[in-house]
Amino acid sequence: MNKNKIFKLAKRFRGRAKNCIRIARERVEKALYKSFFSPYSFRLVHRPSLILFVVFSKFLVLLHRRNKKRDIRSLWIQRINAGTRQHGVNYGNFMHGLLKESFHLNRKVLSEKSMHEPYSFKALVDMSRNAFPGNKNVVHRPRKVDISSVNV
Repeated sequence: MNKNKIFKLAKRFRGRAKNCIRIARERVEKALYKSFFSPYSFRLVHRPSLILFVVFSKFLVLLHRRNKKRDIRSLWIQRINAGTRQHGVNYGNFMHGLLKESFHLNRKVLSEKSMHEPYSFKALVDMSRNAFPGNKNVVHRPRKVDISSVNV
C-alpha cells in the first residue's frame, strides 16, 4: 500500500500512529488483520502481487475467520438433522414445529442436546410433532431394516 492509503486508513489513530509512516503501516496492517471486514479485502484478493506477502497471509487468516462462522453453523444444522431423522422428522419440520410451539433454542444448544442428551432431545422432537396434529406428510416413521436379511 502506498503512503496516502496508509495515512487515510490511520486517520483516527492516536499519537504517532497517524503521523509517522513506519508506525502507521504497522498499526494499519494490524487493524486490517483484526477487523472482521476490511474495505480493501476484494482488492487484496484480486491483486495480491501489489502487497507484501505478510499482509496477504494475514488476510487469508481473516478469510478463514469469516468462513469459520458459516462452517460451524452448518455443522450444528447437520447434527440437529441427524438427531431428528433418528426420530422420523426432518430438520425443517422440526424447527418449524418448535417455532409453532413458541419454543426458542438456538442451533448450538439443539446440536449439543442431540449429541449428549438424547432423551431430552426426543422430548423436543415429540413437542415439535405436536405442532402438526394429524398431518402424516410432515412426520415420517423411520424405516425398520431387518438385520437378518442384510447380506454381509
